Amino acid sequence: MHTQPIARSLAALLLLAGCATAPTTPTVSRPADTVALSNALNRITWGVNNTTYQQAEKMGYERWLDQQLRPGTAVLPAAAQAQIDALTISQKSMPQLVEELENQRRDYDKAMADDEAKKAAQRAYQQELNRLAKEAATRSLLRDLYSPNQLQEQMTWFWMNHFNVHQGKANLRVLVSDYEDTAIRPHALGKFRDLLSATLHHPAMIRYLDNEQNAANRINENYAREIMELHTMGVDSGYTQNDVQQLARILTGVGVNLTDKMPNVRKDKQEQYVRKGLFEFNPNRHDYGDKVFLGQTVKGRGLAEVNEALDRLCRHPATARYVSRKLAIYFVADEPPQSLVERMAAQFQATDGDIAAVLRVMFTSPEFTQSLGSKFKDPVHYVVSAVRLTYDDKIILNTSPMLNWLNRMAEPLYGRQTPDGYPLTQSGWASPGQMTTRFEIAKAIGSGAAGLFKSEGTQPVEKPAFPQLANALYYQSLQKSLAPATRQALEQAASPQEWNTLFLSSPELMNR
Repeated sequence: MHTQPIARSLAALLLLAGCATAPTTPTVSRPADTVALSNALNRITWGVNNTTYQQAEKMGYERWLDQQLRPGTAVLPAAAQAQIDALTISQKSMPQLVEELENQRRDYDKAMADDEAKKAAQRAYQQELNRLAKEAATRSLLRDLYSPNQLQEQMTWFWMNHFNVHQGKANLRVLVSDYEDTAIRPHALGKFRDLLSATLHHPAMIRYLDNEQNAANRINENYAREIMELHTMGVDSGYTQNDVQQLARILTGVGVNLTDKMPNVRKDKQEQYVRKGLFEFNPNRHDYGDKVFLGQTVKGRGLAEVNEALDRLCRHPATARYVSRKLAIYFVADEPPQSLVERMAAQFQATDGDIAAVLRVMFTSPEFTQSLGSKFKDPVHYVVSAVRLTYDDKIILNTSPMLNWLNRMAEPLYGRQTPDGYPLTQSGWASPGQMTTRFEIAKAIGSGAAGLFKSEGTQPVEKPAFPQLANALYYQSLQKSLAPATRQALEQAASPQEWNTLFLSSPELMNR
């Protein structure tokens, strides 16, 4: 690869530093403009590329947006789908994988007297959990890169972050793939109530926030508190500590059963017992007393209390405002206009929490159009958008470099330890260290030496693909949004590799 002069590298880093202040992309008003269209696509998708731009231009922006908001079944390119189909998580169900791993864990706990053998078995168990978690992240990235349902994939990441679970706890590494695939993705553009319920019934959420430890006379408030503070109403929205305690009582008995055995439920409550997959509602552990939640009585009657509480939370005006504001932070601005948030919240309430309908209000607003090109990319948006733009429909063979970059920038998939999720604002990601790492990533991608097209394993396959960034999309649209300083830096590039690096590390490529 061409060695860059130090001065030029420093100049590129100075360009990067500029992205932490004011955006350089001009404000646009009409999606029909080439720059406006590419900017809108860049915001709504995981990053504009030539294929997406041509599709939207051919269909018309309004029809393309309709298709994104109400997508059909995603058909990925065959080479990408083949990689997904080959994964263990695609071939075995979550209960089957959990059973196999639980058997493996029990075997080394009970049968092995030799300490070294037990340690080796424990390492093998942990390695298998790590492998399955990596498969989940690989599948997620392949969908982000190549799914035609780009908005659905963006919203899947958004909701995974909103309803965050940390893969490092217990056996969540074997649960996160199913959590994303069955609890989040199918509801990402549907009704918020269905989404909230799906997360509540999934063992990943139950285990992460300790609700399997929540029982009558032994209350654990963790999950109840986060449902109210982070998932629905938001902090300072008017609920009290007593509401948290009452919701925790409502949630008693909601847990996980990793075995194939049913608990010995007392006879008068056997009809109340519920088992779906690994989810379990155990009446023996439920507090059947009446509760007063958000000012209204909830009659003690088992799992039906949970549904009543979820209805109340999802229809509360504070939830409409909280969720709408968070969506506006993600898609519009770190401090979104209050008037936009109120219009979105009104639509949320009018449609009983129809996520796609709320997004349509936002995407068709003047505030959205005026914000295009100015939303700073967090690490996952930077990495995915850079690969999409650079390689378009060429299917990568290895996601490991992308996963490593996300680890380096402190935003690994399923890696946020606290339930609040990763920050969605520029202040969380625009440090000098982050910018230096992005420059190094740009250099790796721009040189074609990132390892994305070399498979892993004992007999790796390599299909080199040199980046072609100076393409039709660049000359039709992207070039027009570049500041004079960026154009000047690109004109001085001494090689195609250096041009690619400077372009991918420019301030404009830090924004969406």
